Amino acid sequence: MAETAEEIKARKERERDELYALDISGVEWHSAPGTEEHEERVEIAYLPEGAVAMRSSLDPDTVLRYTEAEWRAFVLGARDGEFDLEPGAHNGGSPAEAGQE
Repeated sequence: MAETAEEIKARKERERDELYALDISGVEWHSAPGTEEHEERVEIAYLPEGAVAMRSSLDPDTVLRYTEAEWRAFVLGARDGEFDLEPGAHNGGSPAEAGQE
């Protein structure tokens, strides 16, 4: 039998509460290869049951946590280009690419 919208919402809230209740003080944080300690970077930590925590190296006390399903959806979306930036001067493109000739 399929879950109702209310059941799905309750399950998601329960999963979120459990995820944020985890003690992650001892997790190992990973960042992209080639970044230096002093550079701003995104760091992730792998949590139980496929969950992931993510933070900025400049604000390590603010940590977002994602269930395995949420993280999988994000990664697959990123691979499909859903989050690609339009070329522009603000993200490494030339002004001509951004239509700012």
